[in-house]
Order: sequence, then C-alpha cells, then structure tokens
Amino acid sequence: MAQGIANKVVVITGASSGLGEAAARLLAKDGAKLVLGARRLDRLEALAKELSLGGQAVVETDVTRFEQVKRLVDHAVHLHGRIDVIINNAGLMPHSPLERCKIEDWDRMIDVNLKGVLYGIGAALPYMKEQKSGHIINVSSVAGHKVNPGGAVYAATKHGVRVISEGLRQEVKPYNIRTTIISPGAVATELPDSITEPDIAEAVRKRYEMAIPADSFARMVAFAMSQPEDVDVNEILFRPTRQEY
Repeated sequence: MAQGIANKVVVITGASSGLGEAAARLLAKDGAKLVLGARRLDRLEALAKELSLGGQAVVETDVTRFEQVKRLVDHAVHLHGRIDVIINNAGLMPHSPLERCKIEDWDRMIDVNLKGVLYGIGAALPYMKEQKSGHIINVSSVAGHKVNPGGAVYAATKHGVRVISEGLRQEVKPYNIRTTIISPGAVATELPDSITEPDIAEAVRKRYEMAIPADSFARMVAFAMSQPEDVDVNEILFRPTRQEY
C-alpha cells in the first residue's frame, strides 16, 4: 500500500487520539507528509515527536471554527506546496434520548460532526481544484446507515456526512478529485467518553466490549489512498465481526 501513500501531503483533523491518531501512525510509517490538527495541542506535539514529524507538523485546531480549519490546511500547503488528502475525522458521540432535550450535546454534534466536515471540505477544495487532484476522506459511522434509540442526533449527523460526501463526489469529477466515506462500527477510541448521560454511557461501554483496535480504521484509509489515481473508492463500511448493529 505504501506505494500510493509515500510523499503524499495529508491533513488529519481530530488527530490527537483514536482514529485520527491511528491513521497518523500508519501513514507516517508509509512515508506520508502529515499535518495534524486537534484542540489538544500537547497530545499533537507528543505524537509528532514520537513519529519524528517535526514541530511544524501540528496546528491547534477547533473544527467548529472555519478560520481555524482553513489555517490548518493553508499551513500544510505553505509547508509542502500542496495538499493531496484531507481526512475529516474529528467527531463526538454524546448519545441521549431525545426526550431529555440535551440541547448543548445536539449543538456540539452538529458543529463538530457536520460543520467540521463541511469546513474541511471548504478549506481543502480550492487547492485541490487548482491542482486538478486530491482526495477528501470523510468519516461517517455505522450510525450513518442505521439508527438506534438514543442515537438519533448522532445518526443524523453521520448520515448527513454521507449525503454531503455523495454530493461532493458528483461535483468534483471535473477536477480529478477522489472522495471516500469511511463508516466504522465499534472501534476502540475515546468516542464513548463524550457521552454525558451516565446510564447511556454505561450501556454504550458494554456494547463497545467487542470493539476492534483503531488501526483497523487506519488500514481502511490506507486502502482507499493507495489505489491507482483512476480508482475512486467511494465508501467503506466495516464492523467488528461480532457486531450485529
């Protein structure tokens, strides 16, 4: 796979832990030029040091602020002269029944999961159109395909990511830009920690006992990226083998 990854300039949001961190580790091993964004700068800096990426490879980024996402992408282009891939990965999953009216959690999910993806697209697309090449990878979820009680708003945001990505796919064909949606099932990350309702958090943690390692996601990213330029892997849905939902 490394032959399609080496020397590509890759921007990853939500790179301080979980799926983003796992992707960074695998892509660094395969020779990608990484620029990592997240709110937790200390963790980004520690990861960059461990992977020998250099201090310029990290940018403190809140994906709910378009100007910060644009700064992340602009920095990557300034540093390396181009952007080949953006992985819009940052996400939250504060499940709760709708009747509990967790307005703040609803707003956070919409801002991070949906607007964050839009902002990543908006920041990267002008450069990719000018280059006539690029690859936009958006992270959805099994919940973008199915909805369970307590997960309605999260599922709505992740289904929205799929809808946006399909519209994007059709719009960018004239510019030789590839698009991929990756929808993970139960993967071992900090995502359940974002649940603010104790009873819901406990139920989700029990479901996540079957979770597979985050490097499973990284391998999906590498698979999509490493295809020949005339092959566009548009959607990957994967779960633990034992997961029914």
